Amino acid sequence: MPIRQLKTIQCLLICASMLLMSTAYADFKLPAIDDQYVTLKEVNPTRDAGYVVGDTLTRHISLTINKPYQLVTETLPIVGYQHRYKGQLIGIDLVNINTNESMHTDSTTHDIALTYQIFTTGKLAKPAILRAEFVKIRNTESKEVLQYRIPSWGFRISPLSVFGSVNLIKEMSTFIAPLQLDNSREKSNLKIALGVLAAALLGLLYIFGMRAWLPRMGAPFAKAYREIRKLPDTPEGLQKAVSSMHQSINKTAGMSVFSDTLNDFITLKPQFTPAKAEIEKFFNLSRFTFFEANGSSNLETHSKDWLLSFCKHLRDCERGLTPHITSNEQG
Repeated sequence: MPIRQLKTIQCLLICASMLLMSTAYADFKLPAIDDQYVTLKEVNPTRDAGYVVGDTLTRHISLTINKPYQLVTETLPIVGYQHRYKGQLIGIDLVNINTNESMHTDSTTHDIALTYQIFTTGKLAKPAILRAEFVKIRNTESKEVLQYRIPSWGFRISPLSVFGSVNLIKEMSTFIAPLQLDNSREKSNLKIALGVLAAALLGLLYIFGMRAWLPRMGAPFAKAYREIRKLPDTPEGLQKAVSSMHQSINKTAGMSVFSDTLNDFITLKPQFTPAKAEIEKFFNLSRFTFFEANGSSNLETHSKDWLLSFCKHLRDCERGLTPHITSNEQG
């Protein structure tokens, strides 16, 4: 073949290649569609750091395209396609894509799940990016083809092991959110424990308390108990204590109560039944104190301690509690 013909063929091939390249370049530089026709919603992975080689991360893209435009589905990202940066593989491959299409009156929504896998690592943590994806959109009326850019998303890839000494303060990435432990169960248990403790303290305060501001703490025997505690341990103090107890019994019964009407009092106020023997013993003390000062009795002369115990038992009865009465106190 003559040299001139070879040169002619070579020139034709070069022109054809340039034409193809210009066509491809022009196709890549398609005009962008107006944003008013496309609505984008993206849900990226919850963290943007700490990924290592082999990890996968999934982006959820929702594209709503208004009529008369429609997505050219053939231009969606291809599984296995490897992105390059400056001619070098970046080591992040698309390994799966799931799509779902929803038709509406004036639009179509495409739900796209893109799963990428990391095939690169390094000695230090390094930034990485899921590059922007370009899809084509066709006008069904004018047949015009436009393009839409799905934004990129940046994250960081960590090494599998640490090389050399590490200063944790300097090496901690600002992209990593603080570690948050789930302490809801501990909080719930603490609240329950505090509730039980509060109930126990209130119960103890109610049983052993002597303050009038608590519920049912201002009843007659509660007041008598506070008064008797302040009286001196003398015959005069004993008389005042016995009088205070008589007043409390009468006020509780709504009538005068003595030994012969004790059964009527117990019938009227059955909550005082556990202390019936002590009440009879109290009437003996009262008769000894006021009417038989020179007589005999099975009670000691200084009986303030017993009166306090007896008053406390009646105070428990009027609060609806069962008093703890020993055999010695009843006898």
